[in-house]
Amino acid sequence: MDHRDFVAGLAPEVRADLTAVSDGPGVRHLAGHLGAIALVGGLIAAGVPGWWALLPVQGVLVVFLFTLEHEATHKTPFRTPWLNEWAGRLAGFLLLLPFEWFRYFHLAHHRWTNIEGRDPELAGGKPEGWRAWVWHVSGLPYWGSEARLLAALVRGRAEGDYLPQGAKGRIVAEARWMAAGYGAVLASFFWTPVPLWVWIVPVVLGQPVLRLYLLAEHGDCPKVANMFQNTRTVFTTALVRFLAWNMPYHVEHHVYPAVPFHRLPALHHLMRQELRVTAEGYAAFTRGYLQRRL
Repeated sequence: MDHRDFVAGLAPEVRADLTAVSDGPGVRHLAGHLGAIALVGGLIAAGVPGWWALLPVQGVLVVFLFTLEHEATHKTPFRTPWLNEWAGRLAGFLLLLPFEWFRYFHLAHHRWTNIEGRDPELAGGKPEGWRAWVWHVSGLPYWGSEARLLAALVRGRAEGDYLPQGAKGRIVAEARWMAAGYGAVLASFFWTPVPLWVWIVPVVLGQPVLRLYLLAEHGDCPKVANMFQNTRTVFTTALVRFLAWNMPYHVEHHVYPAVPFHRLPALHHLMRQELRVTAEGYAAFTRGYLQRRL
């Protein structure tokens, strides 16, 4: 069975139940996620004893807003459209990842998942060998790539065959607003170092954790069209599932992207016998990934 057969085999009432969107679960989840960021950030800003040890914790909390931005491209975290739009934009600003651009990049990834020459996520390749893996996981290639992307968009160069012509104006405009926002943050350093310690340093420290997490989604999966084969679900803790907005259920998400994050556990229950590529945690995936490259 491939992913299309699975979805076609679901009863209409089951599909309707799985894909029903609402604001409540997303608002509660976002309140918890932002609340944790505000709490840890407040402790750092207050300079509590050992505040420096909280920097990577804050970083992980902030960088995993990527999974909210990712979900917002599908317009599923919330029923209210503007909540999806602004949640995606907020996360994108914090992560140097323009939401308007990322929406089309990510939808192209869904359409051509793991297909060489079509999936834009494969453009940079997956790390081969220890040195390439360390460089990738450091997060430095990510920051360099996003800085170059933002600079190009600010100059009006919105390129990529997955970008609709009609969307390029919005993509460029958002990038320019983001650049202005970053300029304001930099100017604020004349008055306070708080943004540096509660946002910028933490996201640099937290990015390697996100790189490890994202590598497990499709790394070492067959380059075929069947979502049951080209995507991996990772069995992990409730805390990681919370931080990642249930996206460790990644096969489930790719098989049926219209299902909102809070219904992915129910979808997992329906398809768990069909799963072909899984991992028992991110440490186990990483060990296997590296062993295959020794």
